[in-house]
Amino acid sequence: MSAEPIMEPVMTQTQQDPIDLLIAIEEASTTPIRPEYVEGMAIVPPAPNDNHNDGAGELFFQFRVAGHRLVGMGNGYRAAHKDGTTMALLIPDFYVRRRRPSELDDSYLKAHRGWYPIDMIALVGEVTSTNHETDTGPKLRTYAAAGVPIYVLINRNTKTAHCYTAPVFPGDDPKEAYYDAESKVGLGNPLVLPAPYPTLDTAPFLDN
Repeated sequence: MSAEPIMEPVMTQTQQDPIDLLIAIEEASTTPIRPEYVEGMAIVPPAPNDNHNDGAGELFFQFRVAGHRLVGMGNGYRAAHKDGTTMALLIPDFYVRRRRPSELDDSYLKAHRGWYPIDMIALVGEVTSTNHETDTGPKLRTYAAAGVPIYVLINRNTKTAHCYTAPVFPGDDPKEAYYDAESKVGLGNPLVLPAPYPTLDTAPFLDN
């Protein structure tokens, strides 16, 4: 995913799935993009990369070295409202899945035109760019509303690393969701994650 998404408001009609809107944005772009949809906003990534993906790749590598074979990057995930309509379409910077895709997951991917179900994810991670408010606000709330157990956030704006756990979705509005527990360190210090995940070395972000 590109480092600096541009957020564009999306006016949706009740019968229109946000997937259709994102497909239209992709088709209208002159360069390859894959937008996301969070809290009623289409997030459209521009082409430049400011070492954002290098940092995410460092974390991906640490999970692999620790033996987590289901760590990944690049796939899109769909979160749904209780009535089954699309709540969010997200492409995390990195993630650890609960399972390899099953036949049911592959059927879901086909039915939703390129988006896996978000319940496949056990841990999700984001690395901020200049749009740090997206990862610290809308995405944090959306991951909590979707019940993702662990959210790892590297906030390069504040030079801090965070591990959020215990998602809470108190009502019907995803914007009210939050994580009830947080650990935080300055970049350069180790970020301890819940078992069975490794303690993350955040020093590479001091150079990004």
